[in-house]
This record gives sequence, C-alpha cells and structure tokens, in this order.
Amino acid sequence: MSLSVAIQMDPIESIDINADSTFALGLEAERRGHRLYHYLVNDLSYENGRVLSHVRPLTLRREIGNHFSLGTPRRLDLGAETDVILMRQDPPFHMGYITATHLLELICNETLVVNDPVSVRNAPEKIFLAKFPELMPPTLITRNGRDVEAFREEYKDVVIKPLYGNGGKGVVRVRDDDENMKSLIELFQDFYVEPFIVQKYLPEVRQGDKRIILVDGEAVGAINRVPAKGEARSNMHVGGRAEKTELTQREMEICEAIGPTLREQGLIFVGIDVIGDYLTEINVTSPTGIQEIERFDGTNIAAIIWDAIEKRAS
Repeated sequence: MSLSVAIQMDPIESIDINADSTFALGLEAERRGHRLYHYLVNDLSYENGRVLSHVRPLTLRREIGNHFSLGTPRRLDLGAETDVILMRQDPPFHMGYITATHLLELICNETLVVNDPVSVRNAPEKIFLAKFPELMPPTLITRNGRDVEAFREEYKDVVIKPLYGNGGKGVVRVRDDDENMKSLIELFQDFYVEPFIVQKYLPEVRQGDKRIILVDGEAVGAINRVPAKGEARSNMHVGGRAEKTELTQREMEICEAIGPTLREQGLIFVGIDVIGDYLTEINVTSPTGIQEIERFDGTNIAAIIWDAIEKRAS
C-alpha cells in the first residue's frame, strides 16, 4: 500500500530531528513507500467545495543540518489527492487551530485525518480530562478569583496553568504561604480571555511526570520525565530529564479506562501525562515522546502508529 500523505506542521527547518515525533513519523512513512507533502497551516484554504493547500513534496533523512529536501510547490486538493493528513502543528490551541479542524473536517469522508479533527476540536488537553473525574487530581477550571483563592485555601499547595498552553509554558506553583496569589490571578485574568486551570500540587512530580503513548486506545510505551532542580515543571522543553520506565498497575488501569473513548473518537496517536496515581493531561493535538521511548527500550512507536493508520486507511 502506497499512500499520499500530507503533513500539516510547523516549519520543517527548525525541528530537532532527535526529538521531533513528526520527523520520526515521516521517516517511517518513507520506509513504507508513502509519498510525503509538507505544508503550513497558513497554506490551507477552502474554495468552492474543496479544501486545498500549497504543498511541497518532502524527503527526509537523519542528518543534522541536512535533514530534509522540499520539491517544487504545487496546490493540492487535499480531499481528492491525498490518502492521509497528519495534523501535527504545535499548539497553542486557539481560533486558528480550531478553524483548521473545521476545514479538515470537510474532507474526513474522503481522506483520513490523524487525529480526527472533530475529536481534536472537542478534546482540549486539559478540559478533556473532565470526562474522567475519577482519574484526575483535585482540579478547578475558572476565571473567578474568589474560587481560585478558596481552592488554594482548601488544598494549600497548587499549580496554576493556562488552559490552552503547551510545553509547560506559564505553569506556576503557588505554595500556601505565597503572598503573590492575588497578583498572579490578576495576571492570568488580564492575559487570557478564557478560564485557567488550577490543580492540587502533586509532590510525586519530584519522582517524575510519566508520558505514556497510546495508539488506537492501547498503551504502547512510556518515558518518565524528571524536573530539573529548582523546577516544578517536568516538560523536556524546560529542562526535564527523560528516564526509562515501565507502567505501574495504576497506570495500566488509567489507560484501560480511557482507551475505548480514544478509539471511538478516532484519536489514533495520544500522549497522556500521569503523576503518581493521577491523570493530569490527555494530549491529542501534537503528542511527543516517541523518539525518547525508542532510544530507551527499542520500541518503534512510529511503526505502530503507521500500522494503525494503514489499517484505517484501507
């Protein structure tokens, strides 16, 4: 099976080829004989019943500083001329992101979009958690300052996050004796038009924040991300250290609980975050971590993802 694959992502020039999950997916697609096209979300258009994009044929290679070649630009009818679209641009999740899901939804009956754009739109990472309240830590989603202060009064040590952020940006820990709480609430209210999320701080994060990859609802691998000294955040974008790990019984229970929902909603490639016994995020927009997992235990998750994609595409 040779597929025509369009990858909607960020500029290919700036990626880290030793960490980027989209790069690994592209290499695996090439190994299988699939044809790749690259485009940016701003190249996407709707015109007279068709969803089109300015694309360039893409060739990849694992050579630092020489990791890609782009062919002659052309305008492609994504519904009629592609078999698979990988929606892989990074958040933040804003109206531009949402608009892209609406456009790609128009061609879902013709072309397999991974992940399903309707489900991506309906599953913002930190709100999607609310479908599984029994798995998540004590959590508040609000813009109301009094509610935030009451929540902090109850749980003492809390973490405040932007609702639609990514990579650990804007995540702040506020201890019981921190006098900056009111100012921090004001900053979030002034900077963000949407509510923000407040969660009980989980001290288990010092032992790591586990990223678990699920493919078509099944757990296939994990890494543990340990915060740097002096950091409350474990994201590798802000200095977190990746470690080899195995799934605990509780983590397997979490995966089994959410797996059927992910599968039903066409969320083929998902990364969840688990701290201690709690599910803290469900990443469906542009999950990462598959290269780190392969380096630690040899599991080629890109191949597992393509097995699932090819099965659905057929």
